[in-house]
Amino acid sequence: MLVDIIFSLVIGGTVGIVGHVRKHGKIIMPRKTKRFIYLGFLEDLLLGAVAALILILYTAPNLLVENILFSVIAGMGGDAVLSKIKLNQTEKNNE
Repeated sequence: MLVDIIFSLVIGGTVGIVGHVRKHGKIIMPRKTKRFIYLGFLEDLLLGAVAALILILYTAPNLLVENILFSVIAGMGGDAVLSKIKLNQTEKNNE
């Protein structure tokens, strides 16, 4: 089970980084501004890894192929959730 957890974290984080590069066109490094800390690619990496971990712990796949498939789906889903939250905040500010 520990191998499945580590494997899902790595795959989910990798999918998160790929989503970050697809969205921004490059890897944006973390930086600190006067108001907040922008995590850059780490934000997408952590979100993909945690989403994959939660899905793997919830479903407990039996095969390696299931583990890979669920981790990839969770990594992409985490990116979609983050995009939706940002879109809702933008619409809320425009009202």
